[in-house]
Amino acid sequence: MPTNTGTDSAFIIQGITGGYIVQSIPQAFIEIHQRLSSLLKLPYGERSDDLASVIVRRVEHFMATSPTPAQPVWSERDVFLITYGDSLTDGDRPPLQVLKDFLDQQLEGLISTVHILPYFPYSSDDGFSVIDYLQVNPTLGDWDDILAISDNFRLMSDLVINHISRESLWFADFVGGNQPGRDYFIEENPDTNVSMVTRPRNSPLLVPIQTRRGTRHVWATFSEDQIDLNFRNPDVLISMIDIVLFYLSKGTSVVRLDAIAFLWKELNTSCVHLPETHAIVKAIRLIMEEVCPGALLLTETNVPDPENFSYFGNGDEAHVVYQFALPPLVLHALNRGTEKHLVRWASALPDFPEGCTVLNFTASHDGIGLRSLEGVVPDSDVAELVDSMHRFGGFVSMRSMPDNGEEPYEINISLFDAMKGTRRGEDQWQVQRFLCAQIIMLGMKGIPALYIHSLLATPNDISGLERSGRTRSINRRKWEMDELMPELDNPSSIQGLIFNTLKDILEIRQNEPCFHPDATQAILHIKTGIFAFNRKSTGGRSLTAIHNMTANPIELSNSQIINKLNLLPHNQKKPSLIEPYQSLWLV
Repeated sequence: MPTNTGTDSAFIIQGITGGYIVQSIPQAFIEIHQRLSSLLKLPYGERSDDLASVIVRRVEHFMATSPTPAQPVWSERDVFLITYGDSLTDGDRPPLQVLKDFLDQQLEGLISTVHILPYFPYSSDDGFSVIDYLQVNPTLGDWDDILAISDNFRLMSDLVINHISRESLWFADFVGGNQPGRDYFIEENPDTNVSMVTRPRNSPLLVPIQTRRGTRHVWATFSEDQIDLNFRNPDVLISMIDIVLFYLSKGTSVVRLDAIAFLWKELNTSCVHLPETHAIVKAIRLIMEEVCPGALLLTETNVPDPENFSYFGNGDEAHVVYQFALPPLVLHALNRGTEKHLVRWASALPDFPEGCTVLNFTASHDGIGLRSLEGVVPDSDVAELVDSMHRFGGFVSMRSMPDNGEEPYEINISLFDAMKGTRRGEDQWQVQRFLCAQIIMLGMKGIPALYIHSLLATPNDISGLERSGRTRSINRRKWEMDELMPELDNPSSIQGLIFNTLKDILEIRQNEPCFHPDATQAILHIKTGIFAFNRKSTGGRSLTAIHNMTANPIELSNSQIINKLNLLPHNQKKPSLIEPYQSLWLV
């Protein structure tokens, strides 16, 4: 417990970082200390006051040595791009330099924020098994390259907070019985009943490790190479907060908490979304808002909506959560030619707390998650969708269930090839169907995020899959610039057509206040086969977005379009006719 020495809120800290450390909390930091102590009471009990003091000293030091100006939060000009550091290469320069040139030359003014997927040294999972959180993977570049990108774009960086590579120094400490890593991981008896634990994988949860103390079984939610960290040890939390502060000092303004739902472990529970996890997320947000006003905290929780939106807290947790239901619902609607389930879901979306919003996307480095369809789309429809994706060259991964069964968890396919056809098979509408999906995402309430391989209309990368042996590689192609640029410069190529069309749409979107993330959204019931919604800005300007989800032209009534300007390119045979998979933005 802290001991008040009668000075400016001085504390004697015991047992947090070893030994006795006198911490004096300046008056300006008393409030954040109290708030942190209150938040950390649930996971850390009587140690919360001491732990808050240690953290506050780090906050004070960061603010004195790495001042960061306040940033605007978000506007209609915000569009994220999701990319790996080496999605673009030229065989000569470091890939991060290639990426910077592409961003500067092709997307400046159209993209506001770049999410560079884990750019650290790693041992597996294309970056999500981090060996060293504080280094840039030398095959990509260095910190100067990261900072150069952050000069013209907001940078989103991943904090892979739940687990670390077994090749890390922390895990080497664990194996050798040395501090600090000796107590950074979770040991369990191999006979422990872990059947209640929610699993995103079907690999063993407890992995045997040979250590100097004999065989130990450690918790590994995702793979035997990704060993979960023990957040019951407060030193692990301190280490992670140090990493957050370091990233902010290196140009990051959006921190993505990867796999955050699994962070706190409690036997005889599901070990997801536990109250202790929420408390730690709130503490990280509080710290970020103190040291870098305007920086954003984003949580990655690929689960049904009620659990996903719980990470908003009461407006005091994540600033942004992924709209995980959008990708499978849009894919299902376009594959089946019905707006019904998409409309019902979108109509039921809750109002987000003030200062919170969603990140809308239709594709990412991961596959298209299916958990968000639970209770929204019939199981028979999900099975039919999976069958279609198999026919279009895709794969499906499974998750383990408590009864030892398996359920579809994720579709692995490039989004462009996922749009080859419908449940009836391939057809001639792939390009139009694909663009319709992107326009829906760009119009809905929230912040849109384009995956680089959607922007480039990248097809299934079968050779990449064969090289890695991992189905997710099908949607993670590494483009050579001398192969890509001729395609983008050719308006008649698929890549050129999609890329330049999306750039035109992004330019239109930039200047439309109805697309501010906070502008209201109301789902409209116009006609069967149509997905439509209205967006209204704070200034009262109104925009109606209309999307034909079918392969048939649909006649709209004159009252729905009369005296309205369509912002999107549209070659109408009749003013009231909307072509297959056509979209309108009417103002």
